[in-house]
Amino acid sequence: MAKKTAADSVKSALAGKPIGTTQGRPSALVDTRVIYCGDNLEQLQKLPENCVDLIYIDPPFNSNRNYEVFWGETKEKRSFDDRHASTKAYIEFMRPRCEELHRVLKKTGSFYYHCDWHASHYVKIMLDQIFGENQFQNEIVWRRHFSHNDPKKYGCVHDVIFYYVAGKPYIWNQQFVPHAESYIKSHYSSVDKDGRAYQLVSCSAPGEGPARKFGDKGIIKPPVGRHWSWAQEGVDELIAKGRITFTKTGMPRLIQYLDEMKGVPLQDSWDDIPPVNSQAMESLGYPTQKPIPLLERIINSSSNKNDIVLDAFCGCGTALVAAENLGRQWIGIDVSPTACRVMAKRMRDVCGVKEDDKLWRIGRGFVVRDLPWSEKKLRELPPFEFENWAVIALGGRPNKAQVGDMGIDGRIYPVSATPKKTEGELEFMDVWYPIQVKQKDRAGRPDIDSFEAVMMREDRQKGFFVSFDFSSDAMSEIQAFFKKTGKSIIALTVKDILEEQIAYKLA
Repeated sequence: MAKKTAADSVKSALAGKPIGTTQGRPSALVDTRVIYCGDNLEQLQKLPENCVDLIYIDPPFNSNRNYEVFWGETKEKRSFDDRHASTKAYIEFMRPRCEELHRVLKKTGSFYYHCDWHASHYVKIMLDQIFGENQFQNEIVWRRHFSHNDPKKYGCVHDVIFYYVAGKPYIWNQQFVPHAESYIKSHYSSVDKDGRAYQLVSCSAPGEGPARKFGDKGIIKPPVGRHWSWAQEGVDELIAKGRITFTKTGMPRLIQYLDEMKGVPLQDSWDDIPPVNSQAMESLGYPTQKPIPLLERIINSSSNKNDIVLDAFCGCGTALVAAENLGRQWIGIDVSPTACRVMAKRMRDVCGVKEDDKLWRIGRGFVVRDLPWSEKKLRELPPFEFENWAVIALGGRPNKAQVGDMGIDGRIYPVSATPKKTEGELEFMDVWYPIQVKQKDRAGRPDIDSFEAVMMREDRQKGFFVSFDFSSDAMSEIQAFFKKTGKSIIALTVKDILEEQIAYKLA
């Protein structure tokens, strides 16, 4: 897109209108407000060409270590040590996916690839080959830590975000950050009769240009080697509005008010957005969770209202939440059923959007597709995925760590539970119900006996037990436990959950 001149900026400020923004519409060829569960390569191949306005991905880093993606889990480790034996294998894994992402990106669209130092240099080469070196715009540095203790080397405190465009022109909305207080004090020290802080700035820019008439001051030539920043029409408008003053030598100066300035144009080093820590209200305990303001900045910069935003490695869905909050259409893809259910729950709880097929068809709700709804598929899930599926299906919170969970796979907090802050984590008052999950054909009496011990130890009045089925001895023990203690164990089969809550209401 053409760069805005100083004259454009002043004219825009006087008119109160942004320059160069357009209103986009979602494509009639692709469904939006959809979360797909499955391999993103397979799903991307189903999308038509040139259908997406903005793509952001934050794929697992090739860190050559056991990088635990979900809640510090030991039962599901997404390790490039296991899945990708080398950086070469990682690039081979990412290349066909990035090629598909390039294919579905509109010619006016933008692409952001979030990574860290482990493979960033190799990723850059790959993206140059796919998008073209001339389409590379920025290497954005995001400071995600304020300090990091790395023995015998400089602390690694930043991530890298590669920014590419598919072609030109492309969507670009300049973003601004506030001026530093020191800058305001040094540059906007003058105050007019109305109490508005201002500074006087040059009316010229480098390059030769003709003279202009400045009201009663007559025709004035620009300084040697410079030109006036506006055509005669712009000069006349500024003179009429009293925005031009003159120095003792008769040279014009523009009165620039602080309250009209948007701030400093955003640069490629971002140190003003803190990471998501355990004390943040948006924290889900997800190790790679990115802050919503980070995604909002990217979405505001490279898309307009109603444009389509795609995240093909959704994780916990921050990009989708940001897109929904900013009035964009969106598509999410993730291979993990647990991640997809977390995304869906977050979309409902944070954004207030209903997961409903009928509402989705009229553009008001969203849907989750390709989740493993059948008992057969649920039996094939890794234990961690199955446990999280069951807990979230009941509206509960999975444990952040299942090491030493003492027989509790999750907790349900009723609406009446009042949240409070404790030791940096979001905890609740003493109103919660334990959930135990067994991925077995038939839970027996010993399983129930163990859960009863949990109920007694934690002094819970109610608990939930999920399995594919229960033996008659198990059900008899549940009844006897209630008669003896008054404490209820709700036994739920997978079939109960599937039939009672139906697919799109599952979590």
